[in-house]
Amino acid sequence: MVEKLDAQAVEAGLAELDGWEIARDGAAIAKTYKFKDFTRAFGWMTTAAILAEKADHHPEWFNVYNRVEVTLTTHDADGLSQRDMDLARAFDGI
Repeated sequence: MVEKLDAQAVEAGLAELDGWEIARDGAAIAKTYKFKDFTRAFGWMTTAAILAEKADHHPEWFNVYNRVEVTLTTHDADGLSQRDMDLARAFDGI
């Protein structure tokens, strides 16, 4: 079982991330990425999908043209876990 982060750990994790916000009443974090065009957005999603698969932690996302909306939560923890913070950091590094 994956351990759910407490409020202080979530706050500390968010402080280290750029542009991520609390979503779903604290059960998730979310960010919208914007790209020059659809091809770049889709390329980012492809790389993000590979990172997510390697981490065995998969995002909820939505794509329209140059925008990708990403939501991370850990269903096994019924909220946020360190896996969400780590994947958000990896996505930002793409």
